Amino acid sequence: SPSPSPIVLLSPLTGLPEPTPKPMLVVKLDNTRNAQPHAGLGSADVVYIEEVEWGLTRIAAVFSAAIPDRIGPVRSARITDIDLLAQYGSPAFAFSGAQQKLWPMLEAASFEDVSANKGGEGYSRDSNRRAPYNYFADGNVMLERAPKAAVSTDIGFLFAEAAPLGGRPATKVTAEWPYSSARFIYDPITGRYNVRLNGAPAKGEEIEGSQQASTVVIQYVQQTDSGFHDHSGGRTPLAKTVGTGKALVLRDGQVWDVIWNRPSEELGTTFALADGTPMPFKPGQGWIVLVDRDRTVRIIP
Repeated sequence: SPSPSPIVLLSPLTGLPEPTPKPMLVVKLDNTRNAQPHAGLGSADVVYIEEVEWGLTRIAAVFSAAIPDRIGPVRSARITDIDLLAQYGSPAFAFSGAQQKLWPMLEAASFEDVSANKGGEGYSRDSNRRAPYNYFADGNVMLERAPKAAVSTDIGFLFAEAAPLGGRPATKVTAEWPYSSARFIYDPITGRYNVRLNGAPAKGEEIEGSQQASTVVIQYVQQTDSGFHDHSGGRTPLAKTVGTGKALVLRDGQVWDVIWNRPSEELGTTFALADGTPMPFKPGQGWIVLVDRDRTVRIIP
């Protein structure tokens, strides 16, 4: 009789082989030209882009399969992070701080806080970079500081090597904010999208070329004024990631219109095609761009 084929366990965050689920670490990163090159971002499982004050954006990078010992530049938390990260249960969350008014809400959130608010262990300043773009975190120390951090868990993603039918050609997609942009350009040789942030290739200290996304999700969300603002009066938007809405999923040079659905904050986010079947992501690093539903992105076939 044929021998049973070995069971290959796959990461619920990347769809790549993962012998044992490992603890999750989320790190908040700057996303301006001054942040380049990022450190450690090439090892992230999932990368989120979210809008902050003044039409700028920040990155929340989720690590589990590989934990770099240098991740950054690290920046501060925002109110959007609380609901966004709740679907991961209790990951370790590294950030440089937050405005004082937000602290009680961060304290009540589900993640394990390993921010600089809780102590400087594992953080360092890089004298070769200028402040505030010079603060870096050692991911392994962050996880040592969070022994109860949740291990990689299903947050609603489904993966398949083959793309589904019904996609339209999409070699480029661009999302723009008043002072930020993210562009993904398909590379048929690697089968992934090269990432450009704020008009330049997204560089990484530890990688050649630019950051690459196997799957790109443009998730349209309702954005409202959170009531928080920075010291010069810039209003902080709140992106509502619980609920339902439209999204675009790009993979393999094609795009699909999907509906995202997340019934409550502790549940993950599913992405369904028009007929209700789940939209499979391409295994590898996924980028999820949270875009105010009043904005439109540009897609080039």
